[in-house]
Amino acid sequence: MTRRTGVVVIGGGQSGLATGYHLRRLGLDFVILDAQPAPGGAWQHAWDSLHLFSPAAYSSLPGRPMPVQAGETYPDAGHVVGYLTEYEHRYGLPVHRPVRVVGVHRAGDGSLRVETDSGTWQAQAVISATGTWWRPFLPAVPGRSDFRGRQLHTVEYRDPRHFGGLGVLPAEGGGRVVVVGGGNSGAQIAADLAYDTELTWVTQRPPRFLADDIDGRALFDVATARRRALDEGRTDTEGVASLGDIVAVPPVREARDAGLLKASPMFVRLDRDGIVWADGTRAPADAVIWCTGFRPALSHLAPLGLRGRRGRIATAGTRAVDEPRLHLLGYGDWTGPASATLIGVGRPARDATREIAELIAAEA
Repeated sequence: MTRRTGVVVIGGGQSGLATGYHLRRLGLDFVILDAQPAPGGAWQHAWDSLHLFSPAAYSSLPGRPMPVQAGETYPDAGHVVGYLTEYEHRYGLPVHRPVRVVGVHRAGDGSLRVETDSGTWQAQAVISATGTWWRPFLPAVPGRSDFRGRQLHTVEYRDPRHFGGLGVLPAEGGGRVVVVGGGNSGAQIAADLAYDTELTWVTQRPPRFLADDIDGRALFDVATARRRALDEGRTDTEGVASLGDIVAVPPVREARDAGLLKASPMFVRLDRDGIVWADGTRAPADAVIWCTGFRPALSHLAPLGLRGRRGRIATAGTRAVDEPRLHLLGYGDWTGPASATLIGVGRPARDATREIAELIAAEA
C-alpha cells in the first residue's frame, strides 16, 4: 500500500526537526522518516566527552531556545539529545521510527516515490536530511589491512576506558594510541586520551587552533558572511578556514596548555605493529583512531541519478538542480552556510520549505 503526503523529510535529527518546524508553520502535510529507534539523531552516538562549540543560547533550533545545562558553558551531547527529544514533542512533529529509506524514485505522475523498509510514500516533494555521521570516511593509507592492532573511526570511540573494555589496551589505562586528524574531532579525542595513554597525534599539517575566545557564534557569522560574499560575486574570504581548524573548547585548551597536544606529521604507511613515517621512523601502536571525517549519506537518492563526477549533487541553495522536487539540507556549506550545525540549519530549512510551499501551491 502506498501512502500519500505533501512532503517526506528523510532524517529525524536536527536538520529534519528544523524542517518539520517550518513545514508545520506553513500548514503543509508532511512526515519525517527516521532510521533511528529514538530521538536525538547522531548526537546519541557521540563520544562521552563531546561538547558543543557554542553556549546553549547560540545552539538552538528555530522557535525553541536550548536550555542552559547546569554547570556547563558548552552543553554536552547528552544535553543536546534531551533538547532534540523535547523539541520533537513540543511541536508534535510526525516522526515515524525506526523507518529506513531504501530509495527515492520518480513516479509516473511527476511526484517522488519514497520506498522504505516499512512501506512506500508518495510525495510532491522530498527533503533529504540524513547528515554525514552514517558514512564515515577512511583514507586509503598503505598497510592499513596489515596492522594487527585495533582500528576505529570517530563514530566508534566512546572514552579512554572503552579501549580497556575492548581488550585492546590495559583496563587500568595506558597503552599506545595513534589519533589521526587535525580537525575538531581529532583534537577533542586526542585531548580525551592524552592523560591515560601513550598518545601520538598525527595531522596532515600543523594544527591551527582558533583564538580561545572564538566559538560557534563567531564561526556561524563568518560562514554566513562568506556565503553572502560568494553569492554577490565578491572575493572569497575563505570563511572559517581563514581562522583556523580547531575550536579551543576547554578540554582541548587544557590539554594543549599542559603540553599534551603535540602533533606529528602524517605517516606514510602502517605495518603490523604501528605507523611508519617517510624517513623510516616507526611508532608502535595498540590502536589507531581515524578522525578523518565523513561523506554525505546519500545512497537513498541513487535511483534519481543526480550525482556528478565527484559524487556531489548540484544544488541551487538547497534545491537539487536536476530534480526541483528534491531539497538537501544539513550536509555542509553547499546546502546552506553552516547548515550542518544546530544554529545554522534554521535559515536554509526555512528557505527550503518556502520553495516547496510555492511549488505545491502552484500545482494546486
